[in-house]
Amino acid sequence: MGIAVEILLDSFRDFVEHPAPDDAGTGRIFCRIAAALSRFDESVAFAYLPHRPPMHLFSTFSPADFRTFVADYQAGSYVLDPFCQAALERRSGLLRMRQLAPDRFFSSEYFRTYYTSTKLAEEIGYFVPLPGEATVVLSLMRRRASGSFPAGEIVRLALGEPLVAALVRRSWSDRFRDDARQGAMRASPDGQDWSRLNLTPRETSIVEMVLRGHSSEAIALRLGISTGTVKVHRRNVYRKLGISSQTQLLSVYLRNFAADPRDAGP
Repeated sequence: MGIAVEILLDSFRDFVEHPAPDDAGTGRIFCRIAAALSRFDESVAFAYLPHRPPMHLFSTFSPADFRTFVADYQAGSYVLDPFCQAALERRSGLLRMRQLAPDRFFSSEYFRTYYTSTKLAEEIGYFVPLPGEATVVLSLMRRRASGSFPAGEIVRLALGEPLVAALVRRSWSDRFRDDARQGAMRASPDGQDWSRLNLTPRETSIVEMVLRGHSSEAIALRLGISTGTVKVHRRNVYRKLGISSQTQLLSVYLRNFAADPRDAGP
């Protein structure tokens, strides 16, 4: 731990003795802090605001991985991501994907078609709500070959949360204070317009929860209806959309998301 403490102290000196760093500089400081506490393979930071795609702040990806983890994610995959949901709910602290994922997330069509392409064993993130509506999430990732984060490293990472949160606030609080309505607008994960597909608000809610990985039982509990009623709504959705599988449902969902009229820029 001696070397780790020295790295943390050096990072803290950089933090307090110099002006607020740019995005890349903040990323370097964060990675130094995280590396002193745990072993990880990749790191990325996004800022989440309502009604717009996540803003990429920094990452450690190769160009090929950048397309999967950033470009494809921003293109629409993020709308079903548990991290995105938690950020828009203004959650804070160090959170693990397995804590946030719905009960059927790891067997959902979203997981099979997008998340498995990342080849991750585990993802954890520091969630830092900022003044206004933004929440910054700094993720640490371990690939399958590295395995999940050991319990002891999770404990150490949690102890570093106050320093990470202070770094985020110093670097990005002012940028996002008045940024909620700026930039290209896009429907939020809970705000798509499905009316042109003839879906009712209840059917829309069920579609979105199904695709995020909630079971019929979990949906029924959340909506206060029976499991049988959930299944009836699902059958009605499939009939209205002319589809027969969750794979097709995901395709319609993402296509509808991309075509939302609120995507138009200023």
